[in-house]
Amino acid sequence: MKSVQVELPDALASEIEEFVKSGWFTSEAEVIRAALAEFVRRNRLDLLERFMREDIRWALARKGAGA
Repeated sequence: MKSVQVELPDALASEIEEFVKSGWFTSEAEVIRAALAEFVRRNRLDLLERFMREDIRWALARKGAGA
């Protein structure tokens, strides 16, 4: 498993601590993993489509430039 260090605003860090203190999660790391997994799940297709559109725009611009 990869380890990543991040800095969080105090207000967000406090909210994460509250999730742990209230028993919803066993650790702050678990809260952050769950939040990132949900972000990826919700945004995967939109991000993929955006990157594909950018690649197509780049290719069409190169073709139009005679490259």
